Amino acid sequence: MLGKFVRVKVTTPINSQDNDGLIYKLNFGEIDFVTSRERVKLKAFVLGISRPVTIFDGRIVASFVKDAETYYIVAPKSKKFIINDIAPAISFFFDGDIVCYYERSCGAIVFRKINEEYRYLIVKNRRSTHWSFPKGHIEIGETEEETAKREVFEETGISIEIIPEFSKISEYMIQNRVEKTVKIFVASTVDVNTVIQEEEIEDYAWLTFSELLNRLHFDNDKDIVTEAHNFLISKGLVK
Repeated sequence: MLGKFVRVKVTTPINSQDNDGLIYKLNFGEIDFVTSRERVKLKAFVLGISRPVTIFDGRIVASFVKDAETYYIVAPKSKKFIINDIAPAISFFFDGDIVCYYERSCGAIVFRKINEEYRYLIVKNRRSTHWSFPKGHIEIGETEEETAKREVFEETGISIEIIPEFSKISEYMIQNRVEKTVKIFVASTVDVNTVIQEEEIEDYAWLTFSELLNRLHFDNDKDIVTEAHNFLISKGLVK
């Protein structure tokens, strides 16, 4: 259901109070959904609209299960709400695991000088067959830069300094069900010891630019690291 465009018929407008005294901080209603065998009514909240409405057309951006029943979060088609937006908005009703259609992560291309050569850090996640840059989900209250620094440190034990003026966006689908956006920074480090987070990271490598291009699998990653490398050359930070 995630990502589908639906119509919500609102039965409980925003700021209404139910019989138990709960004040609804979002519009709430039903989705008429037709399967191959039957017509069902799905429960849904509307996120991104601060006024009472009777009908709302939007996209399902999240779902959660409460008391064995599935609820959906529907938002305007132009809004890419992530867990950081959704969890606080629905906290008046639910405080638990939420599955989201949109995910946003941050990471960094980390470089340092090793034996007179400039090398870049990449990692191999245990859930993937490909090498990439250390990265991870933004946590509630974090800036993008804070996320990148935290994720690099958690995955590799490396503290970094982000170089201003460079960042790139990578967008892709995960198993055709989650739309992911990753913001990649470029960063330096003086740390010499790499200590991987073994629960998530299988291996790491410090590679020269040419070695890095050969190791990376996705063309988009290769394009981003090439732009980062050229940027660092232009700033006199690598040769």
